[in-house]
Amino acid sequence: MLLPLVIFIVLVLILDLYTYKGLKLTFRKPQDKSTIVLLNSIFWAIPLLLILSVVFMLYLRPAEPDPCIFNLNFYIIGFTLVFYLPKLLFSLFHLIEDIVFLVRDLSQHAITFLKKDTNGEFTKRRSGMNYLSRTGILLSFIPFVAILHGVFIGRFDFQVINKHIEFKSLPASFDGFRIVHISDFHIGSFCRYTNRVEKAVKIINKQKPDMIVITGDIVNNFTAELYEFTDILSELYAPYGVYSILGNHDYGDYFQWESNEAKEKNLDDMLVVQEEMGFRLLLNEWDSVVINGEKIAVIGVENWGLPPFPQYGDLAKAMEGAENVPFRILLSHDPTHWDAEVLGRTSIELTLSGHTHGMQVGIENSFLKWSPSKFKYPRWGGLYREEEQYLYVNRGLGFVAFPGRIGMPPEITVIELRSGS
Repeated sequence: MLLPLVIFIVLVLILDLYTYKGLKLTFRKPQDKSTIVLLNSIFWAIPLLLILSVVFMLYLRPAEPDPCIFNLNFYIIGFTLVFYLPKLLFSLFHLIEDIVFLVRDLSQHAITFLKKDTNGEFTKRRSGMNYLSRTGILLSFIPFVAILHGVFIGRFDFQVINKHIEFKSLPASFDGFRIVHISDFHIGSFCRYTNRVEKAVKIINKQKPDMIVITGDIVNNFTAELYEFTDILSELYAPYGVYSILGNHDYGDYFQWESNEAKEKNLDDMLVVQEEMGFRLLLNEWDSVVINGEKIAVIGVENWGLPPFPQYGDLAKAMEGAENVPFRILLSHDPTHWDAEVLGRTSIELTLSGHTHGMQVGIENSFLKWSPSKFKYPRWGGLYREEEQYLYVNRGLGFVAFPGRIGMPPEITVIELRSGS
């Protein structure tokens, strides 16, 4: 643990020293000594605060599962990105400039030596010619502002996305049936932000859903994250129920428990709390929704993902007895499950997933849909269709790791089922 920390500190200081050197060459030195001291103090306070925060999280933080303490990890990531991504961008431009000046100086030294001209003049001094460094400074404001916006505004900018999907096999009584699909709440990330969760719940209920589904990752690491929000989440209402499944974060696999018994109790508590909130948690099983004697099946599998993500899901077990139901909805946290076991291998009409978050960074508009998530997940966000089978990947309502969202707002999806010919 010590060696990675040392490497981290060295890299941070190298970047800061090079940035400091670049800024000194780019800007004129202030005449007032107190101004110099203030600027230097601000500049070097940033790496000092970052290093102290990392040391605290590695060696000094409490061992008990406190969601607010663990959120410091996320804010350290945010702090690092907001300051060091711009520094890195500036340093790249300054490095190119340094190389240009180095090549120029070496060339002129060579020419002077070959001409044996000891009085040869070099071109203008470097001051006033820092065009690349100045460009780097201007461009570095783009990630700085984007990250700040994502942290303070983007992560709470809940967006409602409406989708109408037509199915030949949908019973007529379910024509117009409205499903609110949410995923990846990562509720621990909202520690002390109960007002934001209240806002999300109000938006969800305002959609007047017939059914609500939550496709996993309701917590980050442990069930205790839910306790601050159980009363609020209990307000979620749909006449045909609130269904949920478990995602990879919900099993407690990412926390170092003091014993296997403690980890098992954490999972048992998860089942109890979801039941107390009025959620119907589907664990490799299915339930039926009946309107006017017509039925659809809601199938829920436990997490199934490609390594390193766990594969607790058992689709065959979950579907037992649902073979003759005319229309089936599968809740499966990881969208890779659709390609691996659902598409072409079953006749499940609609699969609802989450997991990807769209990497919480991307661009989506009428002309462009892009996220770095696409490099890992071919189906990372939105609606996908292969013949008569559909997959919808929700981009997540919460956030984890990076405490923000840039161009990839938290999503509340309203899916209206239509009966087609």
